[in-house]
Amino acid sequence: MNFEELCLDTRILRAVTEMGFEQASPIQAKSIPIALEGKDMIGQAQTGTGKTAAFGIPLLQRVDPHSKKLQAVVLCPTRELAIQSANEVRRLAKFMHGIKVLPIYGGQEISKQIRSLKGGVQVIIGTPGRVIDHINRHTLKLEQVGTVVLDEADEMLNMGFREDIELVLEKMPEQHQTLLFSATMPKPILEIAKNYLVEPETVKVVKKELTVPKIDQFYYEVNPRKKNEVLSRLLDMYDPELSLIFCNTKRKVDELVEDLKGRGYFAEGLHGDMKQSQRDRVMNGFRNGRTDILVATDVAARGIDVDDVEAVFNYDVPQDDEYYVHRIGRTGRAGRSGRAFTLVVGREIYKLKDIQRYCKTKIKRQPIPSVDDITDIKAEKILEKASDIIESENLAKMIDILEEHLDEKEYSALEMAASLLMMQMGENSSGEMAKEDFGDTGAEPGMVRLFINIGKKNRVRIGDVLGAVAGESGMEGDLVGAIDMYDNYTFVEVPREYAADVIDAMKHAKIKGKHVSVEPANGKR
Repeated sequence: MNFEELCLDTRILRAVTEMGFEQASPIQAKSIPIALEGKDMIGQAQTGTGKTAAFGIPLLQRVDPHSKKLQAVVLCPTRELAIQSANEVRRLAKFMHGIKVLPIYGGQEISKQIRSLKGGVQVIIGTPGRVIDHINRHTLKLEQVGTVVLDEADEMLNMGFREDIELVLEKMPEQHQTLLFSATMPKPILEIAKNYLVEPETVKVVKKELTVPKIDQFYYEVNPRKKNEVLSRLLDMYDPELSLIFCNTKRKVDELVEDLKGRGYFAEGLHGDMKQSQRDRVMNGFRNGRTDILVATDVAARGIDVDDVEAVFNYDVPQDDEYYVHRIGRTGRAGRSGRAFTLVVGREIYKLKDIQRYCKTKIKRQPIPSVDDITDIKAEKILEKASDIIESENLAKMIDILEEHLDEKEYSALEMAASLLMMQMGENSSGEMAKEDFGDTGAEPGMVRLFINIGKKNRVRIGDVLGAVAGESGMEGDLVGAIDMYDNYTFVEVPREYAADVIDAMKHAKIKGKHVSVEPANGKR
């Protein structure tokens, strides 16, 4: 179900659209219409199903932004969940000017929370103990509260909060709506529902058992600003013929595709805003191998049925546990081996642990690959291909040619093999790109096209790039070829014989005070 079909406040719909969500999750589609009617509700759904929006959207529609009084209380089991839920509700309320959302929890100085509450807050999201502290101090005025949410109620009971929950509910005004969400329905939860909810409607979203295919699964803890760089290293290191990259939002798909194209990859995006003709064109290109990398949202990827996908990359940790299985199941099909990589930022590690527990799978932590790691993996892949040729081809003629050549030059067979490996990898003995072999970078004949990670948004001009490239390498400026500048990156063409010197010279260079990264554009993709 689309969010438009849920008859949302246009301001909330605008926020949901900006967040890039294409479709309501099952718990959202079932619970939002009931909650919008003002009814009490019991929602049975597990972590990672989109519960925050399921209660956050109807909660916000009941809030009057012109009143500074407290109008909604959400109880959560932990400070982490309180902070996370508050951030998401704030994003949903982005265009509802005047609404303030405050997380309150133990461990934070209470005087700071009291000051914030005195300024006027319509929605608080907090742990039971700290909410009771504020009620007892009379810093929470409950007279105007119209909605109470119990999020992960079973977890709160497991942590010993039953008395606190009941005390909070008893303090609420007689006329209010209660929304209770719980993954399980043990007897104490049913007792709370019977005692404090009025004729509640029940919504169940019970996930099916998940079978995780036999796929090598890895994750990398990354700085959010380094995500694209780490992704590029993984693509270069494993060099999959076809790969799928998943993002959580349409906007991120578009941004990532632009960045990958700028780095020289043949990448295309797939999401719900595209016309059917566009989607067909992109999918045909992916199936036919004209596109190596497909970047997609979960909803858009449902129709993808390609057997030869070697690797799946979770650029964003999926919001739903089931999505993880659906994503990685796109690789390792038809008896083939497959790999799945997930980039994890900060607190997303907790979400990944939830996925591992729910899916009963092991996702191994890996260090971010270095340049040397990439070199080793490239060599390993080339040697694997060579082994396949040894086993499947008749090499008698080639052996005769080599033996004759080795006798003339007095080289060992090992030296010749190492030389051929170096030529194949396009690197020299120090691990740097060999001057004579940069592969196809998409440049004019005799030139090498280089990628520089700086562009118009950094207030850089073409003259700045030209001056830095020529000045740092000692090459004459008129030898520099075409310079194509985009918002976040720049391409510059230099003569093939100068390319390695330019890359080496720019390692410690700055353009407009910013350290830059220079590498060959990956035109062969």
